[in-house]
Amino acid sequence: PDCDKSFSERSDLTKHLRTHTGEKRHVCPDCGKSFSCSSNLTRHHLTHTGERPHVCRVCGRGFAQTSHLLCHERTH
Repeated sequence: PDCDKSFSERSDLTKHLRTHTGEKRHVCPDCGKSFSCSSNLTRHHLTHTGERPHVCRVCGRGFAQTSHLLCHERTH
């Protein structure tokens, strides 16, 4: 598959190519869901542990994802 994306790092290209092939090598041992990138599996794993490592400095509420914390912080 060809697309116009270019990458300076070979590892980034390799990850991107998986979006075309559908390859998902990283499998959750808890539920079997699979991911193309290990970082996505790591983030997914938080759904099983309930861990919320990103904490609001204003109110102390925790979030599993940084993006959710940033969105929340705008409410203060």
